[in-house]
Amino acid sequence: MTALDLTFVRAQFPAFASPVLSTHAFFENAGGSFPCRQVVDRLHRFYTDRKVQPYAPYPGAQAGGAEMDEARERLAAMMGVARHEVAFGPSTSANTYVLAQAVRKWLSGRDLAIVVTDQDHEANSGVWRRLADEGIEVREWRLDPATGSLDPAALEALLADGKVRLICFPHCSNVVAEINDVAAICALARAAGARTVVDGVSYAPHGFPDIPALGCDVYLFSAYKTYGPHQGIMVIREGFGMELPGQAHFFNNGTLYKRFTPAGPDHAQIAACAGMADLIDALAAHHGIAGDPAARNRGVHDLMRAQEVAVIAPLLDYLAGRNDLRLIGPRDAARRAPTVAVDLGRAAEPVSEELGRRGIACWAGDFYAVRPLTAMGVDLEKGVLRMSAVHYTSAGDVDRLIAALDAVL
Repeated sequence: MTALDLTFVRAQFPAFASPVLSTHAFFENAGGSFPCRQVVDRLHRFYTDRKVQPYAPYPGAQAGGAEMDEARERLAAMMGVARHEVAFGPSTSANTYVLAQAVRKWLSGRDLAIVVTDQDHEANSGVWRRLADEGIEVREWRLDPATGSLDPAALEALLADGKVRLICFPHCSNVVAEINDVAAICALARAAGARTVVDGVSYAPHGFPDIPALGCDVYLFSAYKTYGPHQGIMVIREGFGMELPGQAHFFNNGTLYKRFTPAGPDHAQIAACAGMADLIDALAAHHGIAGDPAARNRGVHDLMRAQEVAVIAPLLDYLAGRNDLRLIGPRDAARRAPTVAVDLGRAAEPVSEELGRRGIACWAGDFYAVRPLTAMGVDLEKGVLRMSAVHYTSAGDVDRLIAALDAVL
């Protein structure tokens, strides 16, 4: 496989030329990645030349509507789904909330159950757990408190009586970072007659999903963590989406991507999301990856992951070799996203502040992962130190981080 050309990659991101942002090695990607220049350019153009009600019969409106359509069409083609199966919303938390309201009505008055995990960010756990207030049984698929892993055998036990109709779980956790076998979990769910909702927020920055290969009914992620604007993106397969009660204006319920968007969308940010497809295409062309949009996306995904695995392995080895902290999640870089949380046994935020003074951008806290950290015995008052990389992170960045950690710890 061709190695990722990091010089070319970094040229796609204005942040690396910023006198403000370029001073630090950036390890806060799990909180929000740098936007690529294609997104920035599209957003600027929309606000400059298209900031009117889209689709109206005059040039700026027509151009704006066409760019919104382009974003949906190109992202859908990349992920292997139909254009109407891609919905935009203000955030993944908001999209998940609206989806949960549809599920609440779908399951209301029926003796059925859903499954959630304690490995999730709260956005893909809390809204589902609150359905218990409506009489819907909520079952918890619990992580191993020592490793943070989810055991598929434990899920099978929860599905055994045939009452479960929905399983909500993360592609990977934002603190544990182990990559769950989504395709296998979805196959288990289908065999049991259950639908699946996958929180992809912490995985999608490391490669946009191939939805048919995963086999899920819903996949949610955040554009501001995938090099784009602050939008939530929800892929919802037609069979499930049209079965659920609509949550928008009644006259829009015949259009799948409008059924779960009760508020008006952000036109400029939707249009700018096409810049994420521009980025994937630019990386594919530069590295000689051909084929249809889905094939190009898969090829770029594999390049991104190979870069990330190689660059984060020294950090994992360094942390695993220390006896004064606990590395959360797998030590093997190939089994995890390059989001690395550590329990220092003391308050983590002062450490992140000192790292900031030494040229490292990262943070500390619970990162809304209260349930997994609690299940793993982490003191929430102290929190964890989290350092997160993506494909544009260099080996030099990691060397700089290790040196700073060595001085501070």
